[in-house]
Amino acid sequence: MNPLTHSPWSTPETVAGFVKSPPNPMLMQFAERELGRVGSGRVIDLGCGAGRNAVPLARLGWDVFGVDRSVPMLSAAAERVRNEQLAGRIDLVLATMDAVPAADRTFDLVIAHGIWNLARSAAECRHAIREAARVAKPQAGLFVFTFSRNTLPPQTAPVPGEPYVFTEFSGDPQCFLTENQLVSELALVGFVGDPSVPLTELNRPQPGALQTAKIPIIYQGAFRFTAI
Repeated sequence: MNPLTHSPWSTPETVAGFVKSPPNPMLMQFAERELGRVGSGRVIDLGCGAGRNAVPLARLGWDVFGVDRSVPMLSAAAERVRNEQLAGRIDLVLATMDAVPAADRTFDLVIAHGIWNLARSAAECRHAIREAARVAKPQAGLFVFTFSRNTLPPQTAPVPGEPYVFTEFSGDPQCFLTENQLVSELALVGFVGDPSVPLTELNRPQPGALQTAKIPIIYQGAFRFTAI
């Protein structure tokens, strides 16, 4: 069964769009450096979707464990794996970001690309971050790509009782963290900033410029797991 049967993430149009999406170039650069650091290793791609990052990561030489909640997305990723003859390099699993079916200290690299912002509560987000720390090896890299609070006007109030969950962007509860909130949540479980990919904001309009499209401002950066 598909847990996201009635979700936009499972529509043919959305899946096709993600199949065509290129990988994140900054992520690929970071992953290549990390592979040089560890020699060979395993990476977990949380919210792997149709394999936009998972497939290129396998091509780089990583053994990839892709996790997603959308059966159509995973099916599309599996087709790409077959077409590119990467069956020995990628495993795809139907699972949630806050209940990862993997043992402790398994991965040399953790990728949270556009997934933590989909958490519907701070509790779910925090649990997902704890799961990322649980499966990370000591000194594992973490690549984060998630919504910034600066997407929304400063006067916008979060959902009552939630520190950083808002419904204004899409109508559904989503997480929009400030830089301090994101860095603090990661530090609590042992992730510290990696200066090779400093935390930056993407899509932020220039001062005085009008934002004509509903495009989220996104935090992108790398972190390092230091066991606590």
